[in-house]
Amino acid sequence: MFSSIISRSALFFAPLLFFSCQLAEPSKPRIAIAGLAIESSTFSPAKTEAEAFLAREGEAVFDYYPFLASDTPRRQAIDWVPTLRGHALPGGIVTRQAYDKLVGKTLDMLKAGMPYDGLFFDIHGAMSVEGLEDPEGDFIAKIRDLIGTETVISTSMDLHGNVSERLATHSDLITCYRMAPHEDAIQSKQRAVDNLIDRLTSGKGKPKFKAWIPVPILLPGEKTSTRIEPGKSLYAKVPPQTEKEGVIDAAIWIGYAWADEPRNHAVVMVTGDDKQAVASSAETLANAFWNVRHQFDFVAPTATLEESIDRALKSNKNPFIISDMGDNPTAGGAGDVTWTLRELLNNNAFKQADGPSVIYASIPGPEMILAAEKAGVGGRVAAKVGAAVDDRFAPPLLLDGVVEALRQGDVHAETEAVIRVGSIRVIVTKKRKPYHYEKDFTQLNLDPRNSDIVVVKIGYLVPELYEMRGDWIMALTPGGVDQDLERLGHKNIKRPMYPLDKEMEQPDLSARFIPLSHQAEF
Repeated sequence: MFSSIISRSALFFAPLLFFSCQLAEPSKPRIAIAGLAIESSTFSPAKTEAEAFLAREGEAVFDYYPFLASDTPRRQAIDWVPTLRGHALPGGIVTRQAYDKLVGKTLDMLKAGMPYDGLFFDIHGAMSVEGLEDPEGDFIAKIRDLIGTETVISTSMDLHGNVSERLATHSDLITCYRMAPHEDAIQSKQRAVDNLIDRLTSGKGKPKFKAWIPVPILLPGEKTSTRIEPGKSLYAKVPPQTEKEGVIDAAIWIGYAWADEPRNHAVVMVTGDDKQAVASSAETLANAFWNVRHQFDFVAPTATLEESIDRALKSNKNPFIISDMGDNPTAGGAGDVTWTLRELLNNNAFKQADGPSVIYASIPGPEMILAAEKAGVGGRVAAKVGAAVDDRFAPPLLLDGVVEALRQGDVHAETEAVIRVGSIRVIVTKKRKPYHYEKDFTQLNLDPRNSDIVVVKIGYLVPELYEMRGDWIMALTPGGVDQDLERLGHKNIKRPMYPLDKEMEQPDLSARFIPLSHQAEF
């Protein structure tokens, strides 16, 4: 009797169940977002703590990605689970405590939102951590161990990152920027997301093949800009490879020159479903890179600081920009080396207020900031600046001058002051900050376009400074990101390595197929 009632009920409800299933929306792919990004020099005495990453969590992570704004198709088509994503200014090695704290919190957040169809892993690729040779490889392996091997991971990177075999194994899809300076950063991240969404929504899933080719070249970014040859033509070869049938994406990593780890070298990677096409594209790009290795040179003229200042004083093109390269905070320098500023202050040309106008950007000096706040704009101050972190090349400097501007609330500097000493206007910060945009200067009542000389702790000029320049030279100054790689003394990178070993033999640049994440033994 009971079974017959069940049977009749089943017959009655079956059409309704079928109808309700027809009305139900198809489930959206579930994709998590996570990542930590920093470029950290092992040749700098600086240490990076967790707070430097300015980590965003949950919904705030979307603020990094305009293409994932709430009203965009990508946002609406996916069930997104943003966890933790942090991005620090380049700096010194990350403390193990900071790394463990941020990675641990990321893993906790990922665990709470499981399971996932995909993960957007957004990193730089040049993070160095105390006691770890391959932090990004360690990070992604921990993620894999948690979320499993079936989840598709799409990794987005800076072209100055490092792709270890471990990182390549755990990444199903992988790409990096194609421009230096990185004017295509957002487009590259969007490409990583689009590749992931396409593979999930099409049902194709993981690519069938991943080719990884380590290229034994280690060059600074200032020699590999895509603004000039051979970098321009080399990176122009990448998009055509991605248009081949059976290829999903292709990428060339320059690598990061200012860390001394075995993974630090150039890499080419190609992903796709056609083995021959993937191998051919990878080998084409790797050989193209190797064949032009002798042609790489600095993106602008280089000289000693003394020669750079002499050229600037003789120039009638304003502003004459001098890159203080050795302590570039956007490459991993401590940002507080005082050597260049000392040389400027000792130069007789700038001793008087009516001398050639100079803007120096910038030097950290918490002691000076306190003095400037007490004296106020127009007040005279004397306090020490710089060399609190990196005092290997010059000691802290005593600045004695007039406060011309004060500004509070900067996300990096916190507090900024302009101190005029002779004809030099020194930007002093509570904490280090790069000066890349015109507004960085104008909001301090400075007029860089009409200054005779602007000295910036930077390597190659970012777009706004590049467009602003009257003329430009890169000074070969000391610091944690010294452009003279031989002077740094690498001990742990794989050798031979060009250009440290200029006469090395032709390397093996054949495609190495990396196991797919669900096939590899972890």
